[in-house]
Amino acid sequence: MPALNRRTLMAAALGMAWPAWARMTPPTELRQVLQGAKLQGEGRLRFLGLAVYEARLWAPEPVPAEQWAGQPLALELLYARALYGRKIAERSIEEMRRQAEIPDAQGQEWQGALARLIPDVEAGDRLTGVQQPGAATQFFYNGALRGEVRDPEFTRLFFGIWLSPQTSEPALRERLLGQAR
Repeated sequence: MPALNRRTLMAAALGMAWPAWARMTPPTELRQVLQGAKLQGEGRLRFLGLAVYEARLWAPEPVPAEQWAGQPLALELLYARALYGRKIAERSIEEMRRQAEIPDAQGQEWQGALARLIPDVEAGDRLTGVQQPGAATQFFYNGALRGEVRDPEFTRLFFGIWLSPQTSEPALRERLLGQAR
């Protein structure tokens, strides 16, 4: 089975369908850190009609909508456009605050960590976050480990950006959790 290459990633970023084998095969990094991961759901985030990224949720077992925070899982984002890493970090904290009150000092600390872990992205780049429930979030950029945040509350709120009932994108949540029809 061929590996995901830049051409396949660009095709996906431009809105073309991923080949079936690419959609069903976990990225290499997940085969190492989330053994047995299977695709749970996928969807596209759009802003003002423009594609921002394709999102795919991976987990060894089905992810219950009410219990996602306690499950080992990974969220893979394939970007369709260039974005600054610091802007992604800022937006992430804003979205995390939709779910819980975050003291300013904590928000600044987490935003600084995200800014260090999330680089500027171009169309075709892939960011993957791996949830280790109650422990940490690992971050990968185009398959390479960037680092981790060892904080259970950060982990819950970060993945809640997409999976919490308080998400700003409920239709994407349904698709990721395999609930969309």
